[in-house]
Amino acid sequence: MSKRGAFKGRRKDNSGKRKFAKKPVQPVQPKQETNSDEIRLNKYIANSGVCSRREADMHISIGSVSVNGKIITEMGYKVKPGDEVRFDGARITPERKTYVLLNKPKGFATTTSSSKGRTVMDLVANATNAKIKPIGRLGRSATGLLLFTNDDEVVKKFKKSKQGVAKLFHVELNKNIKADDFKAIRDGLRIGKNIIEIEEISHIDNAPKTELGIRIKNMSNAVIRQIFDHLKYEIVRLDCVMIGPLTKKDLPRGHWKHLTENEVSQLMML
Repeated sequence: MSKRGAFKGRRKDNSGKRKFAKKPVQPVQPKQETNSDEIRLNKYIANSGVCSRREADMHISIGSVSVNGKIITEMGYKVKPGDEVRFDGARITPERKTYVLLNKPKGFATTTSSSKGRTVMDLVANATNAKIKPIGRLGRSATGLLLFTNDDEVVKKFKKSKQGVAKLFHVELNKNIKADDFKAIRDGLRIGKNIIEIEEISHIDNAPKTELGIRIKNMSNAVIRQIFDHLKYEIVRLDCVMIGPLTKKDLPRGHWKHLTENEVSQLMML
């Protein structure tokens, strides 16, 4: 480097000494305050039950949504508490997130259709005014835990292929399970062209060999019936005893309860 280049940015004072020139001080930009109660417009619409977030983005882009009387087409726009949001002219309001856990008895279909006779929706009819739906299914003859919610984020957790929520079932068969069949289920059972893999199978302490614990993830409980039908066993009883961290403790058959904040947090952390 030349001497001239090495001293670039220096100047002389009246004494003849060289001094470094001071760089101009850049003003500090104040941090933009954010309101934790604000919510993205597409999520606000989805939480209102109108459509999904992706569909909401499309409706926002074509001018179908207004906030406080002004058409909004900006992606990422945030709604503040008290804002009036209208979708195609009709005012919409997000529902409060609701989580209801039912200990299902026999004889009730897991469906929201009223044409199927007695359904699980009859059992939780007085739980909330929110539009909750069951996550997954339990057969009419199956019993145990069934979770209802209007929270799409929780529903997605149950559907993810790798990070889904595990369910533990207590299964009672019509006869003792053979050691070879137990091993086949544990290692992955081929049925036709498919290999059915479960999370875990175990014998139940101090119970006959007809009773098993089976843990599955992201599958309908129908897969359990499929396994034992293939192996020539009859299922006498099928009872869901755990959903993730949720258990049947203090929840009698046919009764429901609202999840606590701690229980919801545990589900979201899975």
